[in-house]
Amino acid sequence: DQAMTKIPNPYPGAKPLTEDHRDLLLGRDDLIEEFAALKERYAFLSEQRDDLIEAKEGLERAIEEMDRVSRDRLVAAFESLQKALSAVFPRLFGGGRAVLSWTDPENPLESGIDMLVQPPGKRPQPLLTLSGGERALAAASLLFAIMTVRPSPFFVLDEVDAALDEANVDRFAQLLQEYGKRNQIIVITHRQGTMERADALFGVTMERHGASQLVSLRLDDALPAAP
Repeated sequence: DQAMTKIPNPYPGAKPLTEDHRDLLLGRDDLIEEFAALKERYAFLSEQRDDLIEAKEGLERAIEEMDRVSRDRLVAAFESLQKALSAVFPRLFGGGRAVLSWTDPENPLESGIDMLVQPPGKRPQPLLTLSGGERALAAASLLFAIMTVRPSPFFVLDEVDAALDEANVDRFAQLLQEYGKRNQIIVITHRQGTMERADALFGVTMERHGASQLVSLRLDDALPAAP
């Protein structure tokens, strides 16, 4: 047998095989087949890796495009909501103004929204610093602004007017009646001023102890026709 001093390696950058490998190579007639199998496996995995990298890059481009479109739509909706709020707020408060702002203007998709309210004759202040009635009225103005920007088949308002005084209940009910011409609105309330402007009333009464009865009334049918 001839001593094997060096086996050339056809792959540049790889360490050449020397005499240290002779014991491993002698008697291994299956090395060529094993090498071919490994080479095929390597080619398959490399192809899969390239496909994954391409898919990852495509997914990142799609996410960037979705974020861009979502950001543009969100900013446009925010501006429309601010415009609607500027029109609705003075009608409920009898003046004043309300301003919406991003908590993180650089990243609207991850940002919260603050509401700065200025009732008539008062300084601008955050929503949480208002009285209970003022907070309820400010929240109602935001709800009506949302109804303007994004109409829905119906809305459900639960005791929104509970903390309002009589004057504010009247303004709230007027606006509710106006929006009720374009939207179906279900209002849960105990305030007479709100009920007086409803098209229909549904309630539960207990004529005798332990026996509840559902009653309904359409006010258009109950009210006498004008002469």
